Parts: sequence; C-alpha cells; structure tokens
Amino acid sequence: MLFNSFEFLVFLPLVFLGYWFVFKPLKWQNLFILAVSYLFYGWWDWRFLILIAFTSLCSYFSGIYLERNEGNCKKQKWISAGNITINLLILCIFKYLNFFSENLAALFKAFGMQLDFVTLNILLPVGISFYTFQALSYTIDVYQHKIKATHDPIAFFAYISFFPQLVAGPIERATNLLPQFNRSRTFDYDKAVDGMRQMLWGFFKKMVVADNCALFANGIFENYQSMSGSALLMGAFFFTIQIYGDFSGYSDIAIGCARLFGINLMQNFNYPYFSRDIAEFWRRWHISLTTWFRDYIYIPLGGSRVGKWKGIRNTTIIFLVSGFWHGANWTFIAWGAYHALLFLPLLLLGKNRKYKNTVAEGRLLPSFTELIQMGTTFMLVVIGWILFRAESIAQAWGYMRGMCDRSLFTIPKIPGLGIGQVLAKEIALFVFIMFTVEWLNRSKAHALQIDSMKKTYRYIIYTIVFILIYGFDASNPKGFIYFQF
Repeated sequence: MLFNSFEFLVFLPLVFLGYWFVFKPLKWQNLFILAVSYLFYGWWDWRFLILIAFTSLCSYFSGIYLERNEGNCKKQKWISAGNITINLLILCIFKYLNFFSENLAALFKAFGMQLDFVTLNILLPVGISFYTFQALSYTIDVYQHKIKATHDPIAFFAYISFFPQLVAGPIERATNLLPQFNRSRTFDYDKAVDGMRQMLWGFFKKMVVADNCALFANGIFENYQSMSGSALLMGAFFFTIQIYGDFSGYSDIAIGCARLFGINLMQNFNYPYFSRDIAEFWRRWHISLTTWFRDYIYIPLGGSRVGKWKGIRNTTIIFLVSGFWHGANWTFIAWGAYHALLFLPLLLLGKNRKYKNTVAEGRLLPSFTELIQMGTTFMLVVIGWILFRAESIAQAWGYMRGMCDRSLFTIPKIPGLGIGQVLAKEIALFVFIMFTVEWLNRSKAHALQIDSMKKTYRYIIYTIVFILIYGFDASNPKGFIYFQF
C-alpha cells in the first residue's frame, strides 16, 4: 500500500480510530498494529508476509536462546552468527543471487569457459533490506547486552513490521523502537498535530516536487544519447532533487504517521543539501543507514582508531557495502566508491567532523564561503547521483561524457519528451519553495515545525501546501524510489 494512494487515505483514519478508541489495552494495541501492518505490507503481495514472518520468528527465538545461554560465550556466538547468516542468506537469495551468478558466468567466459549458473526469476520483496537490517540490529544488540531479549512475540513482531517505516525506513534500532511497544502509550494531541504537519510536508516533497522532477529526470536519462550537455546536466539536477524529495518525503510521512500512534522514530534526513562537505552530507543523508553501518560494521572493524591505513580500509569498506546495499548493480558499487574517494581526503586531514553545527547558525543568509562550500558539495553529489541513477556503468560513462561536451554551455532543450516549458517553470517554483522553507527551518526536526508563527499565518501555509498537493492527480500514485531497495 502506497502512502500517496486513495487506499492509504482510507486506511490511516480507520487504523487511528481503532488504535485509540477500540483497542485501548497495550497488548491489544500491539496486536492491532501487527495486524494492520501485515495488511499494509500484504497489500502488494500476500506472499511477502511469509518472508517477513519467518525473519521475525528467527530473530525472536535467537534473542530468547541468547538469553538462555547467558555466560556461554561460544554458544551465544553460534546463535548470533546463525541468525545473522539466515537473514543475510535470505537477503542474498532474493536480492543478489542473479547478480553473483551473472557476474561469475561473465568471469568464466572471459577465460574461455562456458558455464551455466543458476538464476531465479523471483520478485524482490518490497523493503526487504530495511526490515532485515532492523531484525539484525535486535540480535546484535541482545548479543552485545545493549537490550534484553523480549518474550512478547506480539510486541516483537510489531517492532519488525511497524507499517509507517516498514518498507523504506528509517531503519530503527531495537534499543529505540522495541521498548516503545513494551510500555503504555497515551494520546498526545500536540505530538499528533506536529506529526500531521510533518506528513503534510512529506507529501508535498513527494507528490509535488519529486514526482514532477521525475518527468524530466526519467525522460532525459532514458534518451541521454540524443541530449545536449546542458540538458544532461539538467536531468542530473532534476534526479538529485527527485531522490531527495522522494526519500526524505517518505521519511517525513513515516515519522509523522508514527507520532499519531505515540511512537517516536529517529530522524532520517537533516537537510543534507545544505552540507558544506561530503562528510557532513553523509551525517545528514539517510541517517539511520549510515549510523547502522557505523555501529555494526565500522566500529567493530576498529573505526578510525586503528591507524591511518586501516582507517582508510574501514571507510572504504563502509562506502562500498553501503553502495551494494542499495542494489545488485555495479553502478551502486561505483557510487559508493566515488563517495569514498571524496570522503577519504577529509579523513586523512582530520576534517571529516569539522561541520557538526547548523550552517549559517543564527543568521538568515550564509556567508560567501559557506555558499561556495554548499554549492561545491551539491555539485559533487549531483555527479554521484548520475552513477546511482544509471542502469549500467556504460550508461553512466556515456551520460557524463555527453555532459562534458561543449553543448554544456548552451540553453538546454529536451525535444520529444512532451514536457512543456510551463511545467518546467512550475517545477522550478516548487523546488524553490521546498528549499526556501527548509532553509528557514533548517535547525528544526522538520520544515513545517512552525509553532512560533502566528496561528493565522500557519494555517495559510498549511492551506497552500495542501492545495498544491491536491492539485496533482492521486488516481495513479507513483511508487517511492527506495521501495526497490
């Protein structure tokens, strides 16, 4: 079920009313959340439910067995490793088996050997990478004594399948989300209202900004060979805006929706396109995944405290794994490697944690230096998104080579796409509105957190945003980019 669909528009109010007015006891609330979450997820394909139920079951029992074998380190290691292996094996079969098979076949063919490898024609379950990592965090946290094993299967299954963040995050930690299913929740009017504001902004970023930018981005990337350099640059720019509006929009909707049910999810985006270097960008982009890799891979490898060369190794591993997490394609690995190359100089110079504050803090406008830093970082990110969006390394190379043509300095023309100049101007206006609102509220958790503003002005803003959202046809809702991951 899509957030931006008519079904969800009916689904959410019914779930809200049932949650607070019918299923009031904690156990019944958790059971109700579990049931509606499975309905939400099974809306795509009921067979997906078998997989998420199996993942939940394995992780639930792994926690119990870890607790029962407290003091037996060897056995605990086997239990933990066993559950991690099962979960990663499922992920690899559904997401990476064909990639490995095809590349091994190509490798053997390069040496003159023709071998047939197994490939599967299977549908990738929506959000499998997200809930798999959420399940893994529980097992690891229990093993590391960061959290006690839960004996409540309903609460645990609800933790894995909580519908607002199930298919595209944030990737929650057991230490944050699971305890919230184990304690009573009371309705908080102010929290719910603020959650609705955040959802409203998320819908604006998705339906008004991202989906319209996609018209240009998709058309240009699909016809890149016939485009001028300036048109290709515009296509890369539109995809850069699209993926931010799409993914951060989903996160805003998810976090705001969870607050309607008294649940707090972690912040997943912190205005990343206002970053002054790549290190700051990665502290602000997809925060739940970045911190997951930091805590469960980077730090166990020794982080940056194991010497210069091992620090370089660990950082490179994290970026390559992060790229591969996004999909079974060399373009994602190249995207991860590209960002590693941008990050490593900052690490070597000890400047990777230089910018931890809000840009232009306490000022309306950035300084000239900050403006140059943000512009440079943004353009570096734009180049990276070309690798991310391309369907192959050859396409990415051809796209970037075409962008470096002398036609880069011409007025962009996009013939044959059926997209008018009027729409282009409208989209430019929407992008301008989005960045302006976010810039003015960049020190807040979300861009519509405008409690200090007069009530009349607030409602004018809400009305304008709602009208813009309503102005776009929701009868054919577009999926979210990160559903494929």
